[in-house]
Amino acid sequence: MEIILNLLPLTDSERAAFLAAAPNEDHIFCPTDHLTWSACSASLDKLARATVILGCVPPHMLVRNTSLKWLQAWFAGVDPYLAPGIFPQRAMLTSAVGAYGQAVSEHMFASLMAVLKRLPQYRDNQRAHLWRDEGKVRTLAGATVLLLGTGDLGCHFAGLVKAMGARTVGFNRHPEHPADHVDELHPISELDQWLPLADVVAMTLPAAPETNHIIDARRLALLKKDAVLLNAGRGNAVDGYALAEALRSGALWGAALDVTEPEPLPAGHPLWDCPNLILTPHVAGSEHLDQTLRNIAALSLDNLKRYLAGEPLKNRVL
Repeated sequence: MEIILNLLPLTDSERAAFLAAAPNEDHIFCPTDHLTWSACSASLDKLARATVILGCVPPHMLVRNTSLKWLQAWFAGVDPYLAPGIFPQRAMLTSAVGAYGQAVSEHMFASLMAVLKRLPQYRDNQRAHLWRDEGKVRTLAGATVLLLGTGDLGCHFAGLVKAMGARTVGFNRHPEHPADHVDELHPISELDQWLPLADVVAMTLPAAPETNHIIDARRLALLKKDAVLLNAGRGNAVDGYALAEALRSGALWGAALDVTEPEPLPAGHPLWDCPNLILTPHVAGSEHLDQTLRNIAALSLDNLKRYLAGEPLKNRVL
């Protein structure tokens, strides 16, 4: 019998669906959230014996588990579980890639439109009680949008900007594979020749050694003065100090960051004081949008059925 520790915040109908999918297994339902993880008393005594975990447990707590066969994380990125000595040997790990596209892309799109229309400056004026025209604004109609990363997040975002009349140009490690809503694809090695043509650079890259500071001072200098930079992937993909200098000097129209290096951003970091920057605390892909939770539940249920049937799991990392 499988001991299934289900930490997902489920609706009544979703809980019933999990029970129906595995009627002969031991289910422990303990809804929680990833920021303040806590376990009910019923699950604490079985956490170390759970064979299946649906949701996220703090990585250090997995060290106690010698029975785990599979963990379905509710994050798209599972980096904390990949550190040496953390994840139990021979256990499978799957991510929630595909659940966050709508939430992250809508956040990116809203931030982009706010920057293009100078809304941060107008909000600053409102707080200062200033009735002042901030000048010309921008449109996405006819704009060239570079997509650094063309997975679930990048493709969802591409669909939104294409609806506004933008041209989308994607960059990834496998440009031979088509991507939804992306007009053309290129290898990362061609990025430098495209940066001077970009009106928007939208980043949704996963963590990898080769993406560390992929946007640095040199590449920022290649951009037009009216370009906009977005990052909703990993904070270390952008050199934050170089970006702050570019924004302060007027070398860019603006930027929007949902991720930074490090997180939280230190109080004295120069990015805090850039007026043409929208800065959010890594919340674009959080569970603030209810549909994201429903997507995670549906993915987890589908993978549970696959697991019990001995079929390959979706989004397998380990």
